[in-house]
Amino acid sequence: MLKIALPKGSLEEGTLRLFEKANLPAYRRSERDLILRIEDPRISTTMMLRPQEIPKYVEEGDFDLGITGWDWVVEREAVVEVIQDLGYSKRGWRKVKIVLATNQDNPVNEVKDIKSNARITTEYPRLTRQFFRKSDKGKVSIRLSYGATEAKVPALADYFVDVAETGETLRRNRNKVLATILESSTKLIANKESWRDNEKRTAINEISILLMSVIRAENKTLIKMNVFEQDVARIVAALPSLRSPTVSPLFPTGLNISAGEKWFMIETVADKSSLNILLPQLSALGARDILELDISKMVSVENGETGTPVVK
Repeated sequence: MLKIALPKGSLEEGTLRLFEKANLPAYRRSERDLILRIEDPRISTTMMLRPQEIPKYVEEGDFDLGITGWDWVVEREAVVEVIQDLGYSKRGWRKVKIVLATNQDNPVNEVKDIKSNARITTEYPRLTRQFFRKSDKGKVSIRLSYGATEAKVPALADYFVDVAETGETLRRNRNKVLATILESSTKLIANKESWRDNEKRTAINEISILLMSVIRAENKTLIKMNVFEQDVARIVAALPSLRSPTVSPLFPTGLNISAGEKWFMIETVADKSSLNILLPQLSALGARDILELDISKMVSVENGETGTPVVK
């Protein structure tokens, strides 16, 4: 039913890994093959394209659904429906920045000091032009780049506009950032007509739910523990939770019933990064038999006004 465009290049590995974790693995004959096969009744066609190309192909109806960076949606001025912010980039779960930068040998440190005839190299000519127009810098020379953008400064350009994830690579290559033009993250986008079609909209939402369930589970873990009745309140107070922890009475077999002991099982979801601090604290508060379980998916869905499942 759905024709899907997936990004090749820097977003390729993260995207294919996301689909695999969502039980939507994409098969291809070789790494160079752009036609993929996803064995799901909702998906008829899957193709890998450069992220730059995907927004317009989705807008024009060649694909119902696509994954690309927000930077390319803005650069291409694509009119599409943004379904979800998927939040990953080349090196992890973070946003990236489109920055204006230059070589450290350039004495200019602020945008206001850039000369009107400056040479700018970039893969983002529209974003760059809009930025300098708003900066009231007059006419600058924008040179379209097809890769290795920062390497063209200072030989072929005075400044460049490019993607930076942490800025560390720029500093290592003796460059400095003068301004952030745009923050970007990976988006799940849909064709407007496909989104208005009830059958396709349902399929798009279902695919989105599967992808988002993986993203929500990233760096999350389920912890379970047995707790004596008198310790329940203070342990619950110490626990992180999406809503509130689950507290269930344990069947009394094997417990010291004659002494009137009552035990409960408490379970909740926590960030993996907090466990090294949290687990010893729970033990000190009286928690016993603490289990840590990996989570592959977390689904959270609410009904929209039409009754169609919508991911929040």
